[in-house]
Amino acid sequence: MAAKKITYKEAIAEVEEILGQIETEELDVDVLAEKVKRVSVLIKLCKDKLQKTNEQVEQILKEMDE
Repeated sequence: MAAKKITYKEAIAEVEEILGQIETEELDVDVLAEKVKRVSVLIKLCKDKLQKTNEQVEQILKEMDE
């Protein structure tokens, strides 16, 4: 079964939720490393989406100039 593709907005919301849990010390030490790993995955996903969008916008602008 393929994993559901997460949107940029959903990824940011999840990162904010996890950071809030860390800041308020709601996370148990046993799950802290797991949550930090999840945040790193989400940040990479967001960076990739931003890079891809940037490339697409640059291509569109280049085509408009031609």
